[in-house]
Amino acid sequence: MGRSIYNELSGIVSDEQIKLEEPMKNHTTFRIGGPAKVFVTPRTSEEVRAIVAVCREGKIPYYIVGNGSNLLVSDQGYEGVIIQIYREMNEIRVEGDTVTAQAGALLSAIANRALEEGLAGFEFASGIPGTLGGACIMNAGAYGGEMKDVIREVTLLTPEGEVRAVPADQMEFGYRTSIAARTGAIVLGAGIQLQRGDKDEIRARMEELREKRVSKQPLEYPSAGSTFKRPEGYFAGKLIQDAGLRGFAVGGAQVSEKHCGFVVNKGGAAAADVAELMRRVSDKVEEQFGVRLEPEVKRLGEF
Repeated sequence: MGRSIYNELSGIVSDEQIKLEEPMKNHTTFRIGGPAKVFVTPRTSEEVRAIVAVCREGKIPYYIVGNGSNLLVSDQGYEGVIIQIYREMNEIRVEGDTVTAQAGALLSAIANRALEEGLAGFEFASGIPGTLGGACIMNAGAYGGEMKDVIREVTLLTPEGEVRAVPADQMEFGYRTSIAARTGAIVLGAGIQLQRGDKDEIRARMEELREKRVSKQPLEYPSAGSTFKRPEGYFAGKLIQDAGLRGFAVGGAQVSEKHCGFVVNKGGAAAADVAELMRRVSDKVEEQFGVRLEPEVKRLGEF
C-alpha cells in the first residue's frame, strides 16, 4: 500500500510532505507508537480535502492527528495514512474581538496571541497541551472553562467531503464530545469569540493556571494528559488514589505519583504497557467502588 498511495498523494502535496513508515513515537506526547504506513502533512484545507478523498476512494484507512496529545498509538503502528494537521496549518488571525485560527494552532499559541491583543476568555486553555482541531472535537476544557464557552463557529470537512462553517450552537458540544466527534468530521479551523480585557489581569490569570499545572501535574514525564474521563459525581484521580494505585506500574508505564489521574511514560514504555496498566486500574477501581473508568485517551492501531 505504502508506495502506491505515496504516488497518488505526491500529485496533491510535495514529496517532502509525505513520509513512509514514520515512527509515531516522534509525533505523540506519550513518546510511544510504532510506524505509520504513510504520514502526510497538508498545508491547506484543499490538500486535506484531496488527501481524504483519495483515501476514501481507495478504501484506505486514515486518521487525523494534531500534536499527538491525548493519543496512544499501538506498538505495531498504523496500517493506513496519518494526516497531521499541526505546524503546517497553524495560522492565527485577530479581527476585533474574534480570533480565527487553523486547526493545527496550539491552544497555548492562541492564548498567547489573545494576551498580546488584550483579549480575555481563553486563559483556561492556555495550558491544555493540544491543538485547536482536537480541542473542538473533544470540547476540551480545564479550570472551569470549555471550548463551547468561546467558540463562535467551526469549519468542518464533513465525511461527504463538503467544507461547512458550523455555528457553535449546532456543534452539539457535550462533555469531551461534539458533532464532529460523533460523525467523523474533520476540523479545519474555528472562530473564537473573546472580549476586551486588561492585559495584566489576563497575564496574571494565565500565570496562576500555569503554576497550578506545574505544581499538580507530572509535566516532567511524557504523557497523553488526563488519562480517564471524569465519572459523574467523582474525580478519576481521587478514585485511583483511594484504590491504592499511586505509583502502580506496568513495564515503563506508571500511574503518576504526583497526580493519579495521569499515566506517564517513565522511560521506554510500550503502548501495550499503557493499555494493560489502564485496564488494571479500571478493574481495580470498579472492584472497589463500583465505578468504571472510561479512557479519555484515544487509541489507534491494534491492541
